[in-house]
Amino acid sequence: MFSLFGNDERRLDSTPFYLKPSGGTEEKEIAILSLTIGEIIRQASAAGREVVFLCIGSDRYVGDSLGPLVGSMLEDSQVPYKVYGTLKDPVHAFNLKGTIKEINRQFTEPLIFSIDASLGTKEEAGSVIFKEGPLKPGKGIEKVLPPVGDYHFAGVVNYIDPLPTSQFLNDTRLYTVMMLAQAIVKVITGTLPDEGRV
Repeated sequence: MFSLFGNDERRLDSTPFYLKPSGGTEEKEIAILSLTIGEIIRQASAAGREVVFLCIGSDRYVGDSLGPLVGSMLEDSQVPYKVYGTLKDPVHAFNLKGTIKEINRQFTEPLIFSIDASLGTKEEAGSVIFKEGPLKPGKGIEKVLPPVGDYHFAGVVNYIDPLPTSQFLNDTRLYTVMMLAQAIVKVITGTLPDEGRV
């Protein structure tokens, strides 16, 4: 569904964590981020909060398929967290509000990690950004959707240039989306004790 990160907006919120999957320090960065998120999850679980991963996007466009890919990979990994949004049952612009209502009806004060594709600068393309605070889905393609999540992952699948923003849905490489999805899943499965990993 695409989020949009601009430099001014980044300064308003907490400092984001950047992970560049093609970089040489990838495994170390994944381990550091897994430890950070693992601690957030442990604190929430101790407080009786259910952990939910809300994977947003559509499998109808390569550039917007990051969320459903991550959701399906998490289900395949049999993580002990609730996962919404898969290739089979995507969460997108038409059902996002209803899904948020369902999550809030089913759980009391859930800890929600939202995941979506995003657009950024040329330097950010191919990066995973993890940040405290809600994701603003649809902003990159000028859709008004509710912000969601206590924390969020944004996979920067492409960068902004003079083309119409919607063009990026068609011009994004599947390789980039897969690489970002695999990195996010590694981070999340890295939060599990060794015996909980599949």
